[in-house]
Amino acid sequence: MATAIDAARRAGDVLLSHWRQLSAGDVEEKAQNDFVSLADRQSEKAIVETLLARFPDDGILGEEGARRASASGREWIIDPLDGTSNFIAGFPFWCVSIGARRNGELVAGVVWDPLRQELYAAESGGGAFRNDRPLHVSAGESVSGAFLATGFPFRAHEELDDYLAIFRSLFLDAKAIRRAGSAALDLANVAAGVFDGFFEYRLSAWDIAAGAVLIHEAGGTVRDFDGGPGYLESGNVAAGSAGIVEGILRAVRAARER
Repeated sequence: MATAIDAARRAGDVLLSHWRQLSAGDVEEKAQNDFVSLADRQSEKAIVETLLARFPDDGILGEEGARRASASGREWIIDPLDGTSNFIAGFPFWCVSIGARRNGELVAGVVWDPLRQELYAAESGGGAFRNDRPLHVSAGESVSGAFLATGFPFRAHEELDDYLAIFRSLFLDAKAIRRAGSAALDLANVAAGVFDGFFEYRLSAWDIAAGAVLIHEAGGTVRDFDGGPGYLESGNVAAGSAGIVEGILRAVRAARER
C-alpha cells in the first residue's frame, strides 16, 4: 500500500504540472472520442517506475500500454489519468487509480485526487479510508430517493438503447443522477457514502479495480449486470449497498426484457 500511495502521489505531481497547460500537440485521439495526452503517458511512466523499483517481479496492466507479465503472482492495474477528457477540457474531476490483484483476486486499491488532496485507500481485510478516516457506503436500501452516479457508454453505442431504458427507470425513482466523467472517482465516492450507487456499461479493468476494492472494504457490493462477480471482464458495473445494487439490477433486467 505504501508503494502504491507513493506511485499515485508521484503521478499526481506529474498531472498537476500539465493541468490546464496542455497544447493541441500534446493530445491524440486513440479512437472516436477516446483521447490520450502527454500527461497520461508521463503519469503512467512515473507509476510503473515507482512500482517496479520496489517490486521488480510484479505484473503491470496499464491503460496507456504498459504491459508486463507477473513472476510474483501480483499484478498492478493502472489508470494513470481517469477522466482524460475532463483533464483536457480543464474540468476539475479526474484522478489516478491503482489497483492490485494477487492470483486473480483484487487485494488493494488507491485512488488519488490531487486537486482536492483526497487519498482513498483500501486493502483486503483492512477497511477503506479517505485521508486516513474510515469510509462506509451509504445505508440506502432502495433506489427510491437515491443519489446515483453513472457514465455514458460512449465507446459502446450498441448498448445505448438499453442504457437509456435503465437510466429512465432509475431517473424516475432516484433523487438525482450525476455524470461527472471519472468512473474511478465515482466509485471512490460510493465507498465514501457520497453517492448511494453507481452504474455504467463497458468500462475497462483499470477504471474499476481500485474502486471495487474501496467499495468492498467500505461494506458495499460490486456486481456485473448479470449479478455476478465478472465486472472486470465485462466492464458492466453496478455498485453500492446491497439494496441499491439490487435496485440497479432490477432496472437492468427490465431493460433487457423489453
